[in-house]
Order: sequence, then structure tokens, then C-alpha cells
Amino acid sequence: MKEEFLHYLWKYGLYDHDTLRDASGEKIVVVSPGEYNRDSGPDFFNARIITGGTQWAGNVEIHIKSSHFDQHGHNSDHAFDNVILHIVAENDRKVFNARGGEILTVAIGFDKGLYERYLDLVSKPCAIACQDDLDRIDKFFIRHWLHCLSVERLTEKSAAIEKILASTGNDWEETFYRMLSRYFGFRVNTQPFEMLAAALPFRIIRRHSDNRFQVEALLFGTAGMLEESLFKDAVNDDYYRKLVKEYRILATKYSLKPIHGWLWKFSRLRPVNFPTLRISQLAAMLATSGGLFSRVMETDDAGRLRQLFATEASEYWNTHFIFGRQSRQVRKSTGTLAADILLINAVIPVVFVYGRLRGLPAKCEKALGMLEDLPAEDNLITREWKEAGVSPESAFESQALLQLRNSYCRVRRCLDCRIGCRLVSMGKTFRESHNLTLEP
Repeated sequence: MKEEFLHYLWKYGLYDHDTLRDASGEKIVVVSPGEYNRDSGPDFFNARIITGGTQWAGNVEIHIKSSHFDQHGHNSDHAFDNVILHIVAENDRKVFNARGGEILTVAIGFDKGLYERYLDLVSKPCAIACQDDLDRIDKFFIRHWLHCLSVERLTEKSAAIEKILASTGNDWEETFYRMLSRYFGFRVNTQPFEMLAAALPFRIIRRHSDNRFQVEALLFGTAGMLEESLFKDAVNDDYYRKLVKEYRILATKYSLKPIHGWLWKFSRLRPVNFPTLRISQLAAMLATSGGLFSRVMETDDAGRLRQLFATEASEYWNTHFIFGRQSRQVRKSTGTLAADILLINAVIPVVFVYGRLRGLPAKCEKALGMLEDLPAEDNLITREWKEAGVSPESAFESQALLQLRNSYCRVRRCLDCRIGCRLVSMGKTFRESHNLTLEP
């Protein structure tokens, strides 16, 4: 037996209500199961029950065995003094709170078929445990759950953005710059891009935003890519030497210290994704008159934003992938796909957080609307969902599917997933059907 399964039974009222009786055999009436708590303290807050003709308000704690109450140290923790009901699968011992008061403990009964369906679901070897049963779930129900998951994903990203915002003294431009830089790494070079943004404050870039060459010198130099030993063919490269000269002047002026150039990864990357090209493209975005962040906040259309982030590397990179080594001539632009990745992962989350913290709901709606306007992402996870019969119609839904796969399916949180709850409880009635939109 797993404790999370008992939580599920209690939360949705899927136990045998006739087994819920006090020591005298009188039936306990559950007015409200309480609010599910995932943090420290009792499992459910603010529950209400009626027993012995008296209505009680307090908390509910759940364990497999009643003796686990003591084993977990709750009997000496005053945070559990207001527990009015202890729900267990096996009542093997009386338990008392830190004040010495006995806690009403009840072993509940339930349909064993529910537990068998739960075990069958979480033990499936496939990445998406319910992939063979999704056709049993109403499509509208799934779409509604995806809406909630997309907002949940944005909310989780908000925490990281707020942390950066606090560390920058509530500087929105600096925060936006760091988020944008992070996702310019496109997973493989995420860490060095983050380190670059931390080592080179945006206020310095802003002073030179009218000179793209100087912005490139600042970025390449602080990235450690102008170290003599990094590119052996760059010694006689004129453009490279000019960058080195310019950076030495700027580094002295601003007391800049480069990160280590060996942090950047080139192997197993397509040349068009080399960090040298990405840094030049980032420089093109940052060398924007009027400021990039202000232009983002003024733009309501996802298509116009996509154009803003679809930039090209400087002319030098049309014939180079790394310093000092020529290649055939190709214009090195970020492309629509890369621009969409930046919009989805950096731009839109910052707009969402800005609106939420500033009390501007229209900005939050703008962020959600832009996700709905962008095409769905095409990656391994979204392809898995398509094979399972769920095809995202926009980036709003593909983000939801990423959240579902990574935060629920991967760790088998099926009982926290509305689809999983529906499948396990087929034929039963939920107590809190309003939380699930539709009756199972």
C-alpha cells in the first residue's frame, strides 16, 4: 500500500463511507476533507467532520499504519496538535498528540479494484503510462487539463525569474537579458551563457548598444573566446585581432573578468548552432535602439516578436563558423524555430511575470495569447504524445505536454494528474467533481 493512494481516496471521497466510524461505532460525517497540503505539517488542512453530534474543524493526517504517527515524530510536534482525524489503512496502535490528547484514528475500507488499477497504471513500462487508455478520456477533458498545465508551467518558470529579479535589485532589463542569454545556449551551452550574462552586466552593454561591434567585443571577450589558445587559426585573423584590441580597452574600463573559454561546447553540434554564431546573434539583438525589453513590452503580436528575435550574425560569420577558419558563404540567422524557442522559454515567461507582479492582468493574458498564437513545438516529447493520440495545436498546448511528461509521467504522479485520476476511478463518483471539470 502507498500513502499517496490513501491521500487520493480521502481527497476525492473514494473510500467506503460506512467504514468511517468513531470508537463508539457512530458514523463520522465528512463535511469537508480539507485542503491538500504538500509541504510540512498535516496532510489536509481545515477539514470539517461531524461525530457524536458535534462538528469539528481541524486537520487530517494520513498514514498506512497508525503507528507511523509516532515513527514520524508527529507525537512530539505541536504542528499536529490540531489533527482531528487520523486516517489509516491499518489501525495498529492508539496515538496521541504532543499535548497528550488521543487522536481519533480510523481505518477506512475501499474498493480493492481501485488500488489494482492504480498499481497497473504506475507500473507500465512505457514513458506515458496511460497511452493505451487515452481514447477512453473525453477530448474536452484533456484539453482543459492541458490549459491548467500550461499555466502551471508558466508559474513554475515565474519562480526562477523572480529569483533573478530579486538578485538584480528589481532591474527588469537585466533580468530579461539574463533569461534571454540562458536560452541562447539552447540546452547544450545553457550554463556558459548564464555565466556570461552574470559576468557582463546589461548596463555595460546598454552603454554601447549603438555600436554592434563593441557589443560583440564585450560578449566574445567576456565569454573567454578571445583567449589566444582557444582558436589556433585565429592569430592572423584581422576581425579577431580587432575584437581582442577593442575588448582589452573595454575590459580595462569596466574591470571585466572573462569566464573560461573551454566551458563552451562545440562537439556534436551542427556548425550553425556553434556558440560563436549564437553570441554574434545575441549581440545583434542587444544592439537594438530603444532597448530590447521595452520593444518586447510594447509589442502584442507574436509574429512581430518573432521578427524581432530572428536576427543574423554579423557579416564576418557569413564565411566562418569559428574564428580564423573560413567556410563556404552562408548567412547565419537564428531562424524561425530558434526565435520561437526564445519566445516560448524566455520572452513570454518574463512578460507573464511582469504582468503578474505589476498587477497588469492584460500583460498576463498577452503572454498566454502569444503562446496560443505560436505553433506547437516539435521535439521528442511532443512526438511521444502524438503517437499516444494527443496532438498539440499550439505552443500553449505543447508546453503543457512537456509539463505533463516531465513533472507527472516521468515520476509517475498519476494520482496528481487529472487523466490518471479519471482512469483509476472509472465508474466512481468524485466528492470534489468541481476540481476536475467533469464527473468521472
